[in-house]
Amino acid sequence: MTPQTRQPAASEAKRTPARGAALLEEAFATHQAELLGTLYYLVGNLEDARDAYQEAFVKCWRHQAEVAGVQNLKAWIFRIALNTGRDIRETAWRRKREALPDDGAALTSTDEGPADVVEHDERVARLRAAIRELRPEEQEVFLLRENGELTYEEIAAALEIPTGTVKTRMRLALARLREVLAEP
Repeated sequence: MTPQTRQPAASEAKRTPARGAALLEEAFATHQAELLGTLYYLVGNLEDARDAYQEAFVKCWRHQAEVAGVQNLKAWIFRIALNTGRDIRETAWRRKREALPDDGAALTSTDEGPADVVEHDERVARLRAAIRELRPEEQEVFLLRENGELTYEEIAAALEIPTGTVKTRMRLALARLREVLAEP
């Protein structure tokens, strides 16, 4: 092999990590809200969700050379973020840390009257409580579908389970949420 034939391979190796870094930065910027929202519901508070988000980014960054070969980058990132969130949640539970109080006021519109605001806050609080009551595997599928806006196939890839299992967990989660949230 001549030095000329080695040169393209060496320059390609240098471009792959740079391309991976750019893809990661773009993906994390694009999906930041979805990731943080999913992690928030998974770990129970915003501080731990931000920690999980940053830790997931660092974990992905360490494998930036592999990013170009990932077929579904969003699912790959969400899988890493979910695993990181699970680890943080387990650590937080061991410390018996309490979640921050629900602040539904941040979600209200100034165009609504006081009665509408109170009603909205109550619905948001009931929804949050209902999501926390789901089994962990149902909660993950629900959050990936609703917050992460992943397809069932993407969720299956992210969790490394069959698509049918994802659909079953989603159906069970929705049934439990309907039951809990049914108007009295």
